[in-house]
This record gives sequence, C-alpha cells and structure tokens, in this order.
Amino acid sequence: MSIKAFVLIVVDPAKTLDVFTHLRGVQGISEVYQVMGPYDIVAVVDVPTLTDVPAVISRHIRAVDGIESTTTCVTFPEAAGS
Repeated sequence: MSIKAFVLIVVDPAKTLDVFTHLRGVQGISEVYQVMGPYDIVAVVDVPTLTDVPAVISRHIRAVDGIESTTTCVTFPEAAGS
C-alpha cells in the first residue's frame, strides 16, 4: 500500500512550464497536471509511507524556483477500497 497526496500549486505565470517540466522528473511524484482555476499545477505524490510526504513537498516541490504556494491534501489509504 502507498500513500497518495494531491499537491495544489500556485506558480509564477512566467515559470509555469519550467515548474511543470521539473516536477515531472521528481522521484515520489507520479503525475503532474497543468490546471485552470485558483491553482496552476496539481502534482500527485505517491510514496510508501506518510512520513515520506513532507520530505517530497519541502525538498522537491516548495524548493522549486517559481512556486509561490502549495496546499496539500493527503488521502486516507484505508478508505481506498470502500
């Protein structure tokens, strides 16, 4: 079983493509989407344990030049089959 988290990202408009491209190559991120609305990018973090989520977000997402803010929604793995 793995832990999934959806990271909603606000990006400097001039750097959206650069951020999108960078995030696609980050270990621990399984999917990346450019979206319209209050957020610019949604990244799906897929890691083995809940304790791995903060490291991916702080070291590999928030540290990227051009990212202005993030909101993270962590899924409940035990409810996945319900």
